Formats: sequence, structure tokens, C-alpha cells
Amino acid sequence: MSKIRVLIVDDSVVVRSRVTKLLNYDPEIEVIGVAAHGRIALAKIPVMKPDVVILDVEMPEMNGLETLTAIRQIYPRLPVIMFSTFTVAGATTTLEALALGATDYATKPSNLGSMYTANEHICNDLIPKIKQFAATSAKLKPPVVLPSTFLPRISTSLTQKVEILAIGVSTGGPSALAVLLAEFPANLSVPIVIVQHMPSMFTQLLAQRLASKSRIKVTEAFAGAMIEPGQVWIAPGDFHMIVEQVGTNYQIGLHQEAQQNSCRPSVDVLFRSVTEVYGAGTLAIVLTGMGQDGLRGCQSVREVGGQILVQDEASSVVWGMPGFVAKAGLADKILPLDEMAFEIMRRVKQK
Repeated sequence: MSKIRVLIVDDSVVVRSRVTKLLNYDPEIEVIGVAAHGRIALAKIPVMKPDVVILDVEMPEMNGLETLTAIRQIYPRLPVIMFSTFTVAGATTTLEALALGATDYATKPSNLGSMYTANEHICNDLIPKIKQFAATSAKLKPPVVLPSTFLPRISTSLTQKVEILAIGVSTGGPSALAVLLAEFPANLSVPIVIVQHMPSMFTQLLAQRLASKSRIKVTEAFAGAMIEPGQVWIAPGDFHMIVEQVGTNYQIGLHQEAQQNSCRPSVDVLFRSVTEVYGAGTLAIVLTGMGQDGLRGCQSVREVGGQILVQDEASSVVWGMPGFVAKAGLADKILPLDEMAFEIMRRVKQK
């Protein structure tokens, strides 16, 4: 079995050396080249033919965003993972990179001098993504056609009024959410609660970015926030988000209990809490993402008679989260991203 070929693009000699050494320890990965900036990388890609590119954000001569733009023009399906610092500037640029077509991102350790912690962080954050994107790259296989036993069944719950939208998303989420939320009117008759797998600094910036591109109000959630129609709440990084009923009001709750599915916030945690409060009035949406967070939550939605929509494989960056729900036979419908908003609005308006 051939190894996954990786090109590392970073202006730091220390970072290039450290990441190269760690990735080469993995028997499935081979670093086939490094580049100090984008111009060198663009010259090496057609020669070395990498399966995955690790791309720094801040570099001299040609920075990460400029390099990414050039890569996407020539190699639209080559997986590119942005490798950014965990700072406001780094997070802001990373979100811009995702909007420009980066496949995903990983954060650099805050202290490369702390050997063990830095190595562990790089291995845990980068290696699974490299393997995932190399395996699911569109050049390797066509979209999977689900067996007939996995096709979405006709929902019997369309007569149930939708009272809340609960959305779970991970890899590819910022771009998917930007597309979806832009379709909703400012006077949407239901609230929206979202778990996007991201660190704390990123979720705040993501909420601001989505708010600037949407007619509906988008805010990073805080404990005690009132849940009202026409409002989108995004779970803050490193906190599980739940919905709670307090008297006649509904509000946001946050806590830092153990991770679920190696995630905090977790889609499962959110979906279960929504079903406890809204029951069959829940409309759960599972969009692009790695892993299976949201599967158990969707089982809870199904048990109370709620509705479930999932993004299809062709329009997903990674068909992990929505794929697990679809293959479990839980989805009422499997849809491309550009049809999701219309279907949601059709169900929201159903009385």
C-alpha cells in the first residue's frame, strides 16, 4: 500500500523540521517535500504530486491565502490543511482560508519549545485529518451510492409543527453554514442552535463572520441566553451547549462535562437536550463533518418523533457525520447543500 504523500509549506525551519519528523514516524505517511513559502510550493506541487498539502498562513513573498487561491485555481480538489497559530489574527485568516476553499485547518502548538506537548498536539490534530482527506479525496473514488436499505424513508412526522432547528457540523462547516444561513429570512419563525466543532476563539469569530453574511441574527451562545425565533446561537468552543426550559421561557445552558465523541461542544449533547425540551418539534440537521458525533443525538430525535435531514456525500467535504446518520436509516431525507434551506423552510412552514 502506497504511503500518503505530504508537502509541508511553512516559513519556519523549526516547524518544517518538527512536523516532518512527526509525520514520517507514521508508517502510512511520507513527507515528500517542504517549502518556505508559496512560490516554492507551487513549483513543487506538479513535480512531487502530493496527496495533501499542509499550508502555513503567514509567510513571506507569498502567504497562505495567496498560495491557497493559486492552488485552488490549478488543483481544485487537492486537500489543503491550513496550519495556523492559535491567535485572533490566525483564527481570522483561517476562517477566510476556509471560505476560499481550504479543506480544513489545524492549530499550531502555542509553545513549540514544550517538546512532548507540542508533539502530541501535532500528532492528534494533523495526522487523522491527513489520513481522512487522503482517503476521501475525490480523485480516489466517486461518490458512494447508498444501498437501497439505506435510502431515506418517507417521514411520517411532516404534520408535526417544527419548533426549533438543531444543526450539527464539523469539517467543512464554516462554508456550509455560510451557504445555509444566508438563505433564511430575518423573520424566521423558529430559533436555530448550532454545534460547530471549533476552538473557543474560532467560534466567536465564526459567529461574527456568519452574522455579516446573513439576514438572520447570529451570535456565539452564552449561558442564560433566551432562545427566540429568528435567532441563531452557535456553541462556544470547549463548552457543551444545551437548551433548558425555565418556567415558560427557553434558554441556553453551557457546561464543561467530559467530551463526547472526543468533542466539546458535542452535537449529541445538544440534540439530546433539544429533544428533552422540544420533543417532536425538533428538526435536526447534520451537515458535513468527520466522525460520528450526532448519530446518538439523531437516535434521540427519532425516538421522540422529530425530523432529521442530512447533507449528501457529493456536497460534503467529509461524509462522516451525515453519512453515519444516513447509513443508520435515521434520515428523513438526504440532500445536497444547495437544496437544504428550501427543504428546511418547507418543513418549518408545515402546520
